[in-house]
Amino acid sequence: MSAISTETLAFLRALARHNHREWFQRNIDRYRATQGDVQVWVDALIAEMNKHDQLETRTGKEALYRIYNDVRFSTDKTPYNPRFAGNLKRIKPHLRGGYYFWIKPGASRIGCGFTYPNATDLARIRQDIDLNYADWRKILRQKKLQSVFGEMQGDQVKSAPRGYPKDHPAIDLLRFKQFWFERSYTDAEVVGKNFLKQVNNDFRAIRPFFDYMSEVLTTNANGEPYS
Repeated sequence: MSAISTETLAFLRALARHNHREWFQRNIDRYRATQGDVQVWVDALIAEMNKHDQLETRTGKEALYRIYNDVRFSTDKTPYNPRFAGNLKRIKPHLRGGYYFWIKPGASRIGCGFTYPNATDLARIRQDIDLNYADWRKILRQKKLQSVFGEMQGDQVKSAPRGYPKDHPAIDLLRFKQFWFERSYTDAEVVGKNFLKQVNNDFRAIRPFFDYMSEVLTTNANGEPYS
């Protein structure tokens, strides 16, 4: 299986120490080689994931974010973000949820879920929690999901969302505005020969949640498909 090169992490460490355009231009060939290394790894990840899911993202090149920082509205004026990161999109409208990854020395991780649901989707999610919170608790307590990702994360409202009482039995779930899961990896795991297999298996752990959410977001409260 494809593996992340130790040189890729070494380049990112060096970029973090020398985060300026002159150094980057002197090392542009090194950057392109390590970028290509990650693209090949993501190509292999996409191939593995398409055996159990359906991804809209076709290649590692398509998946990767730019390494250049957008400094226009940021207090961080360094020109580069010393990481390789990207996302894998599922085929919409019927398959909901997204997969994300970050390759960064000392801070590599994956994430998956729903970061910023639009107002219509968020209302439908809360409606389902209101009606079916026992099903939500059952899915979120699944052993595999818990062992890989732990508890669901994400921004929450401070009190009860509009239209729901503060003493609702699922108020802890109704407060969520994001529905997010993360797992971190050590540098040794990232460059290990089993990293691709591990990430693929870890992403699979979220599928019961994604499958449930896909059904919720493509049907009304009566379970009827949206026209």
